[in-house]
Amino acid sequence: MKNVTGREVIPTLAERYSKLYLSPYSEKLSEEYQAVALCGMPPEDRSLSHFYGSGEDELVYETTPAGEVLTVKLADRRDFEMLLNILTNKCVIKEIPATQGASILDGVINWNKIHARKREFINEEKAKGVSEPDWDSEFARFTSDRNNFKEVLIVLSVGPYSAIPAEKLGMEESEWIRLSHTIRKYHECTHFICRRLYKEKINAVWDELVADAVGIYAALGRFDIHMEETFLGIEDGRYTGGRLENYVKDKDSIDELASGAHETLLSFEELIENAGEAGPYDIAILLEENFDRLCTKQSTFI
Repeated sequence: MKNVTGREVIPTLAERYSKLYLSPYSEKLSEEYQAVALCGMPPEDRSLSHFYGSGEDELVYETTPAGEVLTVKLADRRDFEMLLNILTNKCVIKEIPATQGASILDGVINWNKIHARKREFINEEKAKGVSEPDWDSEFARFTSDRNNFKEVLIVLSVGPYSAIPAEKLGMEESEWIRLSHTIRKYHECTHFICRRLYKEKINAVWDELVADAVGIYAALGRFDIHMEETFLGIEDGRYTGGRLENYVKDKDSIDELASGAHETLLSFEELIENAGEAGPYDIAILLEENFDRLCTKQSTFI
């Protein structure tokens, strides 16, 4: 698939993930979902009228140290929510929090790959003189490896990052929306990288600090600790209300977490300042490789 822009984005994506043809408003949804999503049957109705589409939509392959990943930007918030509901909520409309501006979907089934393998397998077997190829056995073997047919899709909406208004950062609205898209894309791509290259270090708070730092660096060409702490709701090392609370179960420990995050972000700032002309993903690797040194309060991140 090549990069695509504009109103062809959603149709192109639907050709790859046929579930997107399913409308949550269809009277035959239950039957259609079983056939298309679970059995790989072609959809009866190829209408995408439940999407709006926009000339600003983008479907782009992003190259990262962990490999290529497909990213889709949907300019209309309604399309962002519709796509998530179809691909993650079994085509049932559920409320998507207004604060959620992106999602990394790891495990989207691409039935095209399964169908392609079936055609290839049958041709191979017939070339060997096998009159009745055992596709059921080959299907079980092929799908035993999720990498053969499941993919990662990063879905991005358009809007202020972390629901922070432009005036709070002293910016014009249009400039903040532009920067927000860059932060959002690099944030999610950093999650993609770290979950593959540093599986043993996965931790909600640490992951968010690193992903935000990379996103900010990509957008500004530098790390801005004030911007990051505004996203999280940290001021002078104390929690004042923001995204940080989304990553802890025990709200009683939020002040300690804020203090530890603040000290860690100061360490980020120093390391990034000395990184020279590093690219955004170089920063992701640099931070992960220096986990032990950067976490001044490591118990916060365990």
